Formats: sequence, structure tokens, C-alpha cells
Amino acid sequence: MRAKVHVFLKPGVLDVQGKAVENALHGLGWSGVEGVRVGKTIEFDLKASDAAAAEAEVKQMCEKLLANTVIESYRVELA
Repeated sequence: MRAKVHVFLKPGVLDVQGKAVENALHGLGWSGVEGVRVGKTIEFDLKASDAAAAEAEVKQMCEKLLANTVIESYRVELA
């Protein structure tokens, strides 16, 4: 099973990298761009018996390692 985890800073947490990208886009002429947030995507293969078990396992991975849940949120996709 293929797992994809999307990790982003929670709303209200200053995204310095997102702000830098936003400013660069403005400098290149895209002045209508606002609220840029930069995140990360982590993809991996996972051996699991069923989708529910896989999702539970990936969520444990997120809580322990893949996301800093104090300042980040995450979303899991399985295929």
C-alpha cells in the first residue's frame, strides 16, 4: 500500500518560508497571491493487511516522528 502524508504548519503559526515565497511571487509580478503556506509531502510503501490498519499505523508515525503536532497538522492518503 502506498502512503502519502501532507504536513503543514497550523494556522496562526508564522510560515517564514511561505512568506518568502509570497514576496518572491509579488516581486515577479503576481501581486494577487496571498497566504502562501509551504509544507512537505512524505511518500512511502507500507505493508498492511487493510486500509484501516494502514491508516492507524501511518497516523502513529505522524504523531511520533513525521509531524511536530504542536505546530503542524497532517493529512494521510492511502492508495
